[in-house]
Amino acid sequence: MSKPLTGPIVLEDDAPAPRKRSIGRIAGITAFGVIAGLIVIALIAAGTVVYTIQRSFPQLDGTIDVEGLSADVTVQRDVLGIPTITAESTDDLFYAQGYVHAQDRFWEMDFRRHVTSGRVSELFGESQVATDKFLRTLGWRVVAEQEVAALDETSLAYYEAYADGVNAYLDENQGADASFEYAVLGLQNSDYEIEPWTPADSVAWLKAMAWDLRTNIEDETERALFAAELPADELAALYPAYPFDRNPVIVPTITEVPAVGTVGTTVQDDASVATASIEWSEVDGVIEAVGALLGGAGEGIGSNSWVVSGELTDTGMPLLANDPHLGASLPNVWHQIGLRCGTLSTACPFDVSGFSFSGVPGVIIGHNSRIAWGFTNLSTDVTDLYLERIDGDEYWYDGVLTPLEERTETIEVSGGDDVELVIRSTINGPIVSGLTDDFDEIAADPYTTTTDGAISAPEGAPEGEYAVSLKWTALEPGQTPDSIFALNVAEDFDDFRAAASLFDVPAQNLIYADVDGNIGYQTPGKLPIRGAGDGWMPQPGWDSAYAWKGFIPFEELPVVYNPDSGYIVTANNAVVGEEYPYFLTRDWDNGWRAARIVDLLERKIAAGELTAEDLREIQADNEFFIGKDLSAATADLSTGRTGPDEALALLRTWDAQNDADSAAAAFANVLWDELVQNMFVRGRENPAPITDQSRLFLVVDDLLTDPASSWWQNDELEVSGTEAMLALSANGAYDRLAVLQGDAPARWNWGTLHALALRSDTFGSSGIAPIEMLFNRGPFPTGGGSSVVNATGWAIGGDFATATVPSMRMIVDLADFDDSVWNHLTGTSGHTFHPNYVDQTENWQNVVLTPWAFSPAAVEASATHTLVLTPGD
Repeated sequence: MSKPLTGPIVLEDDAPAPRKRSIGRIAGITAFGVIAGLIVIALIAAGTVVYTIQRSFPQLDGTIDVEGLSADVTVQRDVLGIPTITAESTDDLFYAQGYVHAQDRFWEMDFRRHVTSGRVSELFGESQVATDKFLRTLGWRVVAEQEVAALDETSLAYYEAYADGVNAYLDENQGADASFEYAVLGLQNSDYEIEPWTPADSVAWLKAMAWDLRTNIEDETERALFAAELPADELAALYPAYPFDRNPVIVPTITEVPAVGTVGTTVQDDASVATASIEWSEVDGVIEAVGALLGGAGEGIGSNSWVVSGELTDTGMPLLANDPHLGASLPNVWHQIGLRCGTLSTACPFDVSGFSFSGVPGVIIGHNSRIAWGFTNLSTDVTDLYLERIDGDEYWYDGVLTPLEERTETIEVSGGDDVELVIRSTINGPIVSGLTDDFDEIAADPYTTTTDGAISAPEGAPEGEYAVSLKWTALEPGQTPDSIFALNVAEDFDDFRAAASLFDVPAQNLIYADVDGNIGYQTPGKLPIRGAGDGWMPQPGWDSAYAWKGFIPFEELPVVYNPDSGYIVTANNAVVGEEYPYFLTRDWDNGWRAARIVDLLERKIAAGELTAEDLREIQADNEFFIGKDLSAATADLSTGRTGPDEALALLRTWDAQNDADSAAAAFANVLWDELVQNMFVRGRENPAPITDQSRLFLVVDDLLTDPASSWWQNDELEVSGTEAMLALSANGAYDRLAVLQGDAPARWNWGTLHALALRSDTFGSSGIAPIEMLFNRGPFPTGGGSSVVNATGWAIGGDFATATVPSMRMIVDLADFDDSVWNHLTGTSGHTFHPNYVDQTENWQNVVLTPWAFSPAAVEASATHTLVLTPGD
């Protein structure tokens, strides 16, 4: 999955491009003043802050009386603070999950619901009004409330029980008793009071996840902005098509399966399906390996998952691995948990463990006693920008002026006056121009694609003012809130697919394994069928020919069951080949990471039976695809300077692994950064887009075989030719590293340069050092990189710091669930200075996964704390 929205959107640039190109970014809270800082210093000096921090730490042992339970519930925690909850009814089970989530993470939950409701200004004042305007316009909360109203009776009961559990905790824990953050918030906003939790608060967070996994809206926005500056052929060349001839697709042949409801009894285990594989040959060194199809990882947001049949493992049963790549956050978005009905029955069917979202009942990714599943982002295009023609309070559609839909909302501002917001929508969606500079610029100078694919200013548009609206699958009510519970209790592939059919947004790749030895894959999601356009550029909103025509029927979505290859790999690469009858996107991740995973699997399969340790080693792989290209391209290069030539010599014996202690990796990544900026940005009258390193890998890899390309010439930099461009970039890379890590190349290291600073999503970016010190941790030296399997993403033109991460890693062993392992970025607790605040980070750095207790005996053996929640008056 991709990065969840965990902080306010500030409508300004987040990328190091030469101009504003991003529609939004995560930002910290900056509304505090000097007085707040002085007060915090005084608190620290007085020693009261220690008490204030610790008073919100949860009770982990003994008994707590809570109103609303029907029977005792047991909460066992291990040394990492990971809870396993055992209850005799589903209401009690989800009630207890809500209580435990509130114990560990309530500030995170409260902040998130303000984000998803467009109410951040109520917490932090006027600085967040622009954030709230944008979020109110999208209307996540409105859609969430519609989805709650449509829940079936059973699912609604689960969400209500969960909310009751959260509120039971809040009944006894308000303000700083709930979390230390409320004590700090009180320095600025002393009137704030915590509201009761509701089911819509839970469901709205799923909309935030869908937004962060919406894929290509930034690409579409970027292309629309650059269309005015770059010739159409150059723009198209900078966004090349997926390299189907060299990198794998997830489902090269779709399995023929019966309709959902009968799959489990009629699909044969020997279904003939060929999964992607890559031909490879042994080579003696890195230089010789250039050009071989061994890959890296998707840029920034992405995910890896793969599942291997028992025919290829040492246990004779499947292994399933997953590591979603999301934005680094503190606390991490995931909360590990086990949910167990003490006596399994139709009325209480849950025996599930895995990764949950605090604020949401159930388990999102994990396993139950029968099946395991994992997610990666599908990368299909589920958002479109439309150009609208507005005339007063009306808009043009098929030659007719149609009234705009309007609603007015009030944004309450802490310490300031309320703000009235008028939200306008067309048939295509809410109007988003007027909220961000980028959308305003598109409206001021619009470009689109014609039906034959040409890029031009709109032709034949009606009279009026241009505006930009957003069409997005998540803005229609769906069934994702129901699908979580269906996944949690699924027992076979039939049940798994039935749950997937409910999973509307975000669109994900779902992989599967079961204790009967089967493996599978299903594309879920609500995927649009487009009309005349393909969503690559903004489309004419006034012409219904460009409207969506419905959604791909679930039975025609890609599916694989027990492929002959014995494995299925998903890594945000193309799902299907070009022969698939429905258009999905032109903006896939380009498959370097998927190719590398497939290659490593093939090598390990050739060497013998696969083990869980083999899968962990693949998750830890740091090979840098473009680094190998640069090693080859600079093999005979001399800059004429001693320092840069010593640095280039590092690449000639480098194994292409972006290991934290590698000097060569440090130079290779800085060289790559310099090369991209010199080719596409510096000195260019019309700079090219440099976001998405997966895309840039493909662009530069192709250009290295085309020395006549004009991109190798830069008159402002006085450079002409491939060799001169590489020499300039090598000199620049050496000079930058000399400043950062000294002038001796052998002493450089990638880990320190690429370090991860864990920042609290709120007060960690307050701008006041004493406050930030209370919440932030790190920096932590980090290996991996962008477009590397160990996907620790960083931005071209920045400081190389890690920004996106494998947010969790898991390997599920279907032979014995107690032999499974897991880990995530920070820790179970959201309370600063709690022992479980960042106690998993060191293992995360080193890709060390810890035992995952599942059976009652294993949970009991690993338990270090036991709390009993008992019915109160």
